[in-house]
Amino acid sequence: MGEHPSPGPAVAACAEAERIEELEPEADERPPAAPEDHWKVLFDQFDPGNTGYISTGKFRSLLESHSSKLDPHKREVLLALADSHADGQICYQDFVNLMSNKRSNSFRQAILQGNRRLCSKALLEEKGLNLSQRLIRHVAYETLPREIDRKWYYDSYTCCPPPWFMITVTLLEVAFFLYNGVSLDQFVLQVTHPRYLKNSLVYHPRLRAQAWRYLTYIFMHAGIEHLGLNVVLQLLVGVPLEMVHGATRIGLVYVAGVVAGSLAVSVADMTAPVVGSSGGVYALVSAHLANIVMNWSGMKCQFKLLRMAVALICMSMEFGRAVWLRFHPSAYPPCPHPSFVAHLGGVAVGITLGVVVLRNYEQRLQDQSLWWIFVAMYTIFVLFAVFWNIFAYTLLDLKLPPPP
Repeated sequence: MGEHPSPGPAVAACAEAERIEELEPEADERPPAAPEDHWKVLFDQFDPGNTGYISTGKFRSLLESHSSKLDPHKREVLLALADSHADGQICYQDFVNLMSNKRSNSFRQAILQGNRRLCSKALLEEKGLNLSQRLIRHVAYETLPREIDRKWYYDSYTCCPPPWFMITVTLLEVAFFLYNGVSLDQFVLQVTHPRYLKNSLVYHPRLRAQAWRYLTYIFMHAGIEHLGLNVVLQLLVGVPLEMVHGATRIGLVYVAGVVAGSLAVSVADMTAPVVGSSGGVYALVSAHLANIVMNWSGMKCQFKLLRMAVALICMSMEFGRAVWLRFHPSAYPPCPHPSFVAHLGGVAVGITLGVVVLRNYEQRLQDQSLWWIFVAMYTIFVLFAVFWNIFAYTLLDLKLPPPP
């Protein structure tokens, strides 16, 4: 394990630390251990019963005896972690997560800058909170399964920047819908208007070479009934997720769902156009629901079973509406109504990329092997869809609807 520092007073006073040092010469006879295994060995010296917990007093002794081998930033975070445990015990998983760099720099830097340390009692026991503090606490319990993450989020959230991505996308969708409603003089089932598909934002199979349409179709909705549910889900689910995970991560999941939705249509429903933001919305909602199911015991949001049932019913109704509309006789044959396959593309992104993002709050995605596996799968699908769009339409000799 390398050269030992000269023992200080804390080391001399700590019998447990001396026992660790006595074992160290034997380490040279063993193959080099991974960093996480090294800290596990040290942790086990203080946890002979293999309970997964040690007292905060022993934990501090371990830190003092190995302080020269610790990044000062890590040591500060670990001390704050020890202070946050009112029951006097430290969980091994919390310890090794920090020692193996699974936290981002923002977690360490915030403590170094003097922010209030993690509160020792559960957030639900906090009294005298104002409205904004209660909102932040509510968002923490809605989205995060671990109490230590909820405490850190509650202490560190500043609403700077605000959840601008989901709000901006929602406002743009509403603005485009109102503009189209006025220009077409129709707000319900706009998609049945003969001039609807002439809009340059809609994905149309005849115009699939215009690459922007694979993304801009989210600003066109079939009608107010289509827009309404998407907007509600974006605001109720997307905004809290963005408050916790940030615009970059949530925007990535949303845009990935949107692009996967249009590409899925171009592969599986080749003659149909695409409109609506359901691909992105379903990516976020399915990721959130999957995260709740996978962390069921840790998620403390109220009425979670009832709310999951309501969310699934709403999504099913919207999906059923899309399926009905797709096979309903078109108002402008031979072009069919918009496809429903984009919803399925969004769900696929949500339960893969989306789940990895939501399960790794304040942790680096590039350190997660599942992240790279799903990124590779998504990249392969995109490349496959691109080549499909270039060659398959010609080889299959499809009769595509005429351009709008």
